[in-house]
Amino acid sequence: MKKNLFITTLFLLLLITNVSWSQSLKLNNAIVIAQFDKSEDRYALEVTITELLTQYKIKAMPSLNLLKQGADASVLVDDTLQRDLKTAGYDTYLVVNVRGYDRTFKPATQKISFAEILDMTSIYHLYRDEATSVSFEFAFFRNNEVVQRTILKCGNISDRNSVLKRFRKKLPKIIEKSWK
Repeated sequence: MKKNLFITTLFLLLLITNVSWSQSLKLNNAIVIAQFDKSEDRYALEVTITELLTQYKIKAMPSLNLLKQGADASVLVDDTLQRDLKTAGYDTYLVVNVRGYDRTFKPATQKISFAEILDMTSIYHLYRDEATSVSFEFAFFRNNEVVQRTILKCGNISDRNSVLKRFRKKLPKIIEKSWK
């Protein structure tokens, strides 16, 4: 009897946790950070995401507006800068990177801090020769903790431009469904 009650309680707890994790993010603002080695890839994605978020009335700013050219993104962890950004109305950080070149990826589940993710480097590029799909991971941080992760899969790609085209076409659906 106690075992059944424990299992039922555990099941309900997992169900509630899963539901709260998959609920809408209610995104109002975001600092967009793209993690890529090539500056043109960072620029292309940060500007694209910022434009799309702005179309949905979400206040957004690319991190390139905050960082000096060639500066390390870990500067964004600085308390003074975060306080200034919060005063300016930004409390959410969106970190985007390539998860891989396959269609089977799921969002990561490990808890990671904002500082830890900024210290990571991306081993993937926006496009890789002979890749037919690319999976992007979006990690949202508030108060230096992950609040949501999302995967965007862009298939049927043949070059860098087709990746950006598919990305621009698919992202609005995710913004409406999960982020707004």
